[in-house]
Amino acid sequence: MSAALLFKIVVVTLLVVIFLSLSTSLFFVLTDRGQTTRAAKSLTLRVALSILLFVLLIVGFATGLIQPHGLPQAG
Repeated sequence: MSAALLFKIVVVTLLVVIFLSLSTSLFFVLTDRGQTTRAAKSLTLRVALSILLFVLLIVGFATGLIQPHGLPQAG
């Protein structure tokens, strides 16, 4: 398995985990009604994972593991 493919798998996995964290936050907001801090902790985890993903994408771009391919030219 190449490093680029492994990197892409890690990025997609992080995106799924971020979405799951956001979903659990919504569930906690709807069920707890402000009685616990579970929603805040879950949203804090989501923000931390999003920052990690952002840094990982920057590192991947800097090392050449991912490359932008832009939009095709019209005309």
